[in-house]
Amino acid sequence: MTLQKVSQFFTKILLKALHTKLFHIVFSVIFLTLGTTSIFSQENPIPGTITLTKSDLEKVKDSTATSTDTTKKKKPFLDGVVNMKAKEYEKLDQKKKTVTLHDEAEIYYTDFELKAGRIVLDYEKNLVYAGRLKDSAGNYIQRPIFKQGDNVVEPDSIIFHTKSKRAKVWNSRTTQGELFIKAEISKKENDSVYFMKNARMTTSKNIDDPEYYFLVKRVKFVPKKKVVISSTQMYIADVPTPIWLPFGYFPMTEKSTSGFIMPTPGQNNQQGYFLQNGGYYFALSDYYDLAVLGDYYTNGSYGLRAETSYGKRYKFNGRANVRFENNIQSEKGFPDYQKSRQYNIQWSHSQDSKASPNSRFSASVNLGSSQYFRQSVNLNNIGSTVNNNLSSSVSYSKTFQTVPQVNMSLSTTHSQNTNTQQIDMTLPTFQASVDRIFPFASGDGVKKGIIKNISLQYNIRGENRIRTTDSLFFKPQMFRDARTGFQHSIPISTNFKVFKHFSITASANYNEVWTLNTIEKFYSATENKVVTLDQKGFESFRTYNFNAGIGTTLYGTFNFGEDKKIEAIRHVVRPNISYGYTPSFDQYFERYALDATGINFADYTKFDNGLFGSPSNSISNALNLSVSNTFEAKVKDKESKKGETKKVMLLNNLNFSTRYDFTADSLKLKEISVSGGTQLFKQKMSINFAAILDPYAIDNSGKRIEKFNIDNGGSLLRLPRANLTLNYSFSSSSSDNKSKTSEQNVQNGGREDDLFGVGADLSDNRQSLFGKDKEENDGKKDSNSEWYNTKLPWDLRIAYSMNYNNTNRQDEIASHSLMASGNIELAPRWKVGFSSGYDFVQKGVTFTQLRFERDLESWRMSFNWVPFGQNTYWGFFIGISSSILSDIKYDKRQLPDRVFRQ
Repeated sequence: MTLQKVSQFFTKILLKALHTKLFHIVFSVIFLTLGTTSIFSQENPIPGTITLTKSDLEKVKDSTATSTDTTKKKKPFLDGVVNMKAKEYEKLDQKKKTVTLHDEAEIYYTDFELKAGRIVLDYEKNLVYAGRLKDSAGNYIQRPIFKQGDNVVEPDSIIFHTKSKRAKVWNSRTTQGELFIKAEISKKENDSVYFMKNARMTTSKNIDDPEYYFLVKRVKFVPKKKVVISSTQMYIADVPTPIWLPFGYFPMTEKSTSGFIMPTPGQNNQQGYFLQNGGYYFALSDYYDLAVLGDYYTNGSYGLRAETSYGKRYKFNGRANVRFENNIQSEKGFPDYQKSRQYNIQWSHSQDSKASPNSRFSASVNLGSSQYFRQSVNLNNIGSTVNNNLSSSVSYSKTFQTVPQVNMSLSTTHSQNTNTQQIDMTLPTFQASVDRIFPFASGDGVKKGIIKNISLQYNIRGENRIRTTDSLFFKPQMFRDARTGFQHSIPISTNFKVFKHFSITASANYNEVWTLNTIEKFYSATENKVVTLDQKGFESFRTYNFNAGIGTTLYGTFNFGEDKKIEAIRHVVRPNISYGYTPSFDQYFERYALDATGINFADYTKFDNGLFGSPSNSISNALNLSVSNTFEAKVKDKESKKGETKKVMLLNNLNFSTRYDFTADSLKLKEISVSGGTQLFKQKMSINFAAILDPYAIDNSGKRIEKFNIDNGGSLLRLPRANLTLNYSFSSSSSDNKSKTSEQNVQNGGREDDLFGVGADLSDNRQSLFGKDKEENDGKKDSNSEWYNTKLPWDLRIAYSMNYNNTNRQDEIASHSLMASGNIELAPRWKVGFSSGYDFVQKGVTFTQLRFERDLESWRMSFNWVPFGQNTYWGFFIGISSSILSDIKYDKRQLPDRVFRQ
């Protein structure tokens, strides 16, 4: 047979193969006979896989086509690249027109991927079959994983039509957000519609053996859009419950959707029965949302809240809460009937540092009625009830890149004492400063010596300050009492060294104050008293002062020998002496009569009680003395195998300070302040102490007299006041234990630790009582062996405080208390915690809270109990942790009875 006839023979076979789509047979024959690789991809994405492309087939047809070929062309079988792979074998059945892949089989074709223990490709019917394998123990392994686009399905077996994209799946497993779905039979009609039969829907991650699930007879599932279900029954531990629904609808969009928020029912003694935290959630945009919530009580009380969160990536983020409560106590006609209207506004805003390097805007607002956190029936946070201060700040700052650099800021601040109901606000505060200038030093030169180190700076501060009360907040009188002024300051300073070891600093400061508010004092004969009138108009005054100081650092080491456990102790002393002088500015003072006699007069300045102080008509001439000490030891390191040493801090600081006033008529030497602190046990125990020592004696009324205490029959120094605090935090973990911050406590003005208990978030009890969200445990190993783990993680915080008072020879302990808070994890899913203490002065137990929590995987159960005191409370909650089914819960609580006041 000639070479030409051989070529014609193979050409006919190729053409017939193309028209009958038996491409695998042709390629197998060519591969076995000629060993050619021209039609295989030279860059297979998966090693050991066969790759066939549409262009490869066209090349074969073009090489065999003739000008007289009238054969009708058919559409190629392949629409893209096919990659196939198997670990054990790949079998081609020419009669059945199938390709079988066995053990760790994989197929990649167009937009879908398929992995399974066994895959059969029927290239004539355009079907793909996939299933599992059995191991030596008879267990099924290598479950199919089918992925098309972003949708992933893990069934027991699947049939897929490559042309129509339709599929039939047995025991499919899929995840849509927080919802896990397993169906006995699933049918895929197209890319957007699935039908399921006998499906299990749950938020449990163990889809094959969930602790609970909803059994649905029929399901219509549209990926990323919705799930529509028919009759549904809830099962717990495979036991049917009476919870049944005739139908259901679950939105599955990746974006937030609007919807109703179900309220929580309850009852208390003051308001009767109630529904709390019901409302509507508005998904307004990808950048912000809004939740409107409300409470209603059968005695007529009600509450409203609006909560919003917003954010833009790499720009900013924040949240805002507005709360209002109209609480009613008792009933009309009764003597204890009382209405109380309380409100609270919170706003936090932070700017991303990448948004603008030279400007920044931030906000932290917490203002409202002084009694809101104490009287709100929707909060139970003892930490916020003992807090007597609310504060806010909204600020904008900008840096101008000039030479010298200029910094500017504009801010609004708010400070509110909830006990006195006094409110201080600045609307607004303006500040600007010019960077320090060295007029006698070149820009890149060394600043050395008295002259070259001379520097000056310019600062300006303007305020519009308002002081008002809770009842007058944002009323016209509040703005009428505002005080406005500006302060200009130019500090000039220099520093240099003498005798190599002594550092000297010298400074002078010039201040100029502009104000629009002054006073006038005079004696009124008609009223027979001294009258003080507020005056409006521009006024100014100027002051200046001088300061100088000298200091050094002394080092001393006490060596005990290298064979000792403590080899050496190092003592560092930093003494400092400073002198300050401020002249008298009596030119700003005037005289006024105290009575009608014309004999008694007094001096005053119109700038008294000014925004930035007032000038003084007396000279200030004083010497300040201070000494700071630190002690550290050099000890042998027990953990070192080479006998190395380590440093241990004995005293972080021990400070002494006092003042001697040269111009005082008596009692020239001021009290001596002593303070110190240290940290022990690997910085887990913090100890701080402070005391006041007085060299002068006191009389019978407790007033200091011009006589030293030692000359009055006493000791060298008296001890009028002293305090000691100790905090010890330790745990079973070797890592540093930090106080767990309760977000709810801080948000509602409480403490960061849980010494005063953990505030109950009545609006969302899915949050953990132990300062951790459930998601933090997602990365941990979850196996049955953990249920029998002998480790019991625990933590404990102890706070001890004592105050001593002897200002008038009381010699008493003014306050003395010990508080503790701890948590123990009895099992990986079972936690117990407590907060309590004892007051040794009042001889009673302080605020006590007991916390119990059980993590039921996709459920959470908790019990929070305050057994006695004015804030008695208990609350029980059990519900699904996932937000998508958060309405499936049982929440029962008994709030403390509030006494409402205006």
